Amino acid sequence: MGSEALRLGTRGSMLALWQARFVKAGIERQTGLPVEIVKIRTTGDKVLDVPLARVGGKGLFVKEIEEALLSGGIDLAVHSMKDVPTELPPGLAIVCVTKREDPRDAFLSVKYARFEELPVGARVGTSSLRRQTQLLGARPDLDVRELRGNLDTRVRKMEEGAYDAIVLAAAGLRRLGWEDRIRQCLPVELSLPAIGQGALGIEAREGDARVAGAVAFLSDRDTTLCVRAERGFLDRLGGGCQVPVAAHAVTRGEGISLSGLVGRPDGSVILRAGRIGPASAPEELGAALADELLAAGGRRILDEVYRQSGG
Repeated sequence: MGSEALRLGTRGSMLALWQARFVKAGIERQTGLPVEIVKIRTTGDKVLDVPLARVGGKGLFVKEIEEALLSGGIDLAVHSMKDVPTELPPGLAIVCVTKREDPRDAFLSVKYARFEELPVGARVGTSSLRRQTQLLGARPDLDVRELRGNLDTRVRKMEEGAYDAIVLAAAGLRRLGWEDRIRQCLPVELSLPAIGQGALGIEAREGDARVAGAVAFLSDRDTTLCVRAERGFLDRLGGGCQVPVAAHAVTRGEGISLSGLVGRPDGSVILRAGRIGPASAPEELGAALADELLAAGGRRILDEVYRQSGG
């Protein structure tokens, strides 16, 4: 393996840089190869005054990074898998999925210790239609509002009193060492996680054996299988990142147990289902579960959402 530095592309947020440094340190320790971090601003970082679903949803946090990969400006990229569309540009591949951090959603509040303690009309911030759907499904009396910005920005807005509570991915908070800010990790029965939540994916050019070999040690079998099942579910539903769908898989021996959800953004209708399938066919399991929910009314819900968002 040549000793020329690998250029690793990442967003410039505090969490994205943690993820990039984690991968850089691992590669340098494992292979001795130097890694140079290259910060890239994405559309999702630039457009902060519009709900994500209205900006386009697909690839908002990866498009410019993928362009840098294709042009040869960088050699690899680290993404939160929940930000990665199911359809990658020709010539690129996810070459590694790392061991998953806690996939659950976290409840943060200055005033309240648990989600159940929120009073009627409490203002709850989230950037996700998936979370909005489930929170309103459980508590239609809440005032769920759009919350954009990097992790530290969102936490600060809550601490300054703009929101009674906010809901974020527990994984990001744990990676930054902010576990003490988590008041409650929401059970998956209340808030089913986003596809790929808690897992990091490393993207590179197809056929780049140098990069694939350098990161192979980071790959986690169980997480990879679960994320493949979840992405198979999302792909069959249309592949958008900013639609009110959720899926979470866990491995059980040589099988995978997958739970999925499609709902209206106002929480008035939420369709849930679960399936178990062989670990040898994760995408097929995801597609079968999606077909079940589409037939149960999910297609009508998604058509409404895409129509309203102009997608």
